Parts: sequence; C-alpha cells; structure tokens
Amino acid sequence: MLSVRFWGVRGTIPSPGAATIIFGGNTACLEIRADERLIIVDLGTGIRLLGNYLIANDFKKGPIDADIFVTHTHWDHIVGFPLFAPLFIPSSRLRIWGPISSEGETLKDILSMQLAYKFWPIRLTELSAQLSYGQIQETTLDLGNGLIVKSKYLNHPIFCLGYRFEYRGKSIVTAYDHEPFINLFLADPNAPDYDEEAMEEGARVAAEENKKIAAFFKNADIVIHDSQYTEAEYHQGKHGWGHSPYEHAIANIRDAGVKNLVFFHHDPDTSDETLVQREKDYQIKNDGPSSGFLSKLNKLKHTSVIMAKENMTIIA
Repeated sequence: MLSVRFWGVRGTIPSPGAATIIFGGNTACLEIRADERLIIVDLGTGIRLLGNYLIANDFKKGPIDADIFVTHTHWDHIVGFPLFAPLFIPSSRLRIWGPISSEGETLKDILSMQLAYKFWPIRLTELSAQLSYGQIQETTLDLGNGLIVKSKYLNHPIFCLGYRFEYRGKSIVTAYDHEPFINLFLADPNAPDYDEEAMEEGARVAAEENKKIAAFFKNADIVIHDSQYTEAEYHQGKHGWGHSPYEHAIANIRDAGVKNLVFFHHDPDTSDETLVQREKDYQIKNDGPSSGFLSKLNKLKHTSVIMAKENMTIIA
C-alpha cells in the first residue's frame, strides 16, 4: 500500500492561531508509506509532530529508518529539522536527499549553518542519529523492494525538486513551490527592446517546460500541487515568487489522468473559513463543477479535488 499523511501544509512561515485550527499552521512535511517503508518529504515545522509520533509508535518495533527528501532549502522547508526527535537516538538511520545548490554548498553545509550556535544550541555534529546525505538533480532512484523515486526541477527562485514516488503500480507526486513557466521576453512589438525571435523562442521554451511538468503527473494517483493563491491574487504582484494559483494546478493535471489533486502550501494569511469555502468552490463532482470558472473544466470530473489538512491521510 502507498499512502501519504500530512503533518504540515502551510507555506512561507508557520501560522498558528485561531484562524488555522482546522487545516493547521505547520509548514511543509509529508509522511509517505510504501507498506512499512518510511519516506519523509520536507523538514518544515510539521516534522516535530511526525517525530513525536514515530517515537511513540514506530520506535517500539525497532530503530527509525527513513529516506528524507527535501524539495529545496528555503527556511519554511527546513526549519523543523532540529526538532525531529529521531535525530537524538543513535539507532536512527536517516538518509537525507535534496537538490544541489547554485552557490556550491552541500545539503549538509546548509543544515549545518542552520544548527550554528548563533541559531541553535546543538550542532549538526552533535546529533546522535546515523545521517547520510545525497544531492540530486533530475534523476531516478531505485530505493529497493519496488520503490522508485523520480525527481523533476520545478519553477522556483532557487533549485527546487518535485518528486514522484512509485510503488507497486501506485504513485504520489509532489509539485509545490512551483509556478507556471512564462515567456520572460518582451511581447510588446512597440517596446524599444522588442526582439521577435527571442519572444517566439521564449514562448516555445515556456510551453515545453509546462508540458514536461504535466507529463510528470501522468496517471498519478495523487498529485500534491502548490496552490498558495487564487488566480486574482497571483496577478497582484506575485509573479516570480515561485507559487501557483489554484487555477494553474487544475489546468496542469487536466489531461494527465490524475485521480486525486491535493491543494497544498496554503498561504499563511488564508484562514480556515476561506479554505473551507475555496475547497467547495474548486471541487468537481460527478454531475459537473460546483461553481465559477470550473464550468469549462469538465475533464476533471473523475478527479477528486482536496484541500490539504494536517493529520489527513490519503491512500493511493
């Protein structure tokens, strides 16, 4: 069985408080299970609760053994790392994977900086667990016993990877901290620096990259997609921030045969009340869309549309 449990679903910064009780205020952390095999995606503040759960449950059966896949090293995706309880148990075996850095630092270097004394009282070298690090680009990893992981670069201000986990005919894909590829060249023929050839090439490349992302989702059982904004919010000065509107997530999987689309990486200022309403507005039922622009997206009627919520589990 392949499943995912959500321990942190927010983006940018933890957002605890009365307005986030239902969906949760912890930043990104996913627990993926391939039968008994444990995979963790991201080290946001949700990993503290996951660590406590593992100690209370899995540790009774033996040492904690996990592969941890970091999508990228922006603060909200690694800030929970020092509070992951299995780090302090010598028998824990943790393999940490993540993208290369454009500035030459290794993943270990970046986590070490986070654990400098000026930020935290315990250094990386003082952690008890057995840790190893692997830096990857776009690749395919065979983790054994039928578990395959594929990685794909997303569109974000720093190197960021989406992951596709495949196990016994089932698949879960992560695609958050991602926004649509767009043509960066001037499209106004009256602009002084307009270059028609460059504009056409930019449009072609952007379209190709968006197609590659859509192909990464093909026939996935679950796609966990960035949806920090509505389309209106996205066009209000948020281009280039590396996050998607709900509408782009839907368009991205429209023809991909995806069974479950999960909206993820909620904006810290989006309240539970708003998320509940948006989930209703964006859901597709068998008899057609519930409201608004979705009337033109009937191809999604066989896809479940779900708003990510802490402690929610979905089976692929």
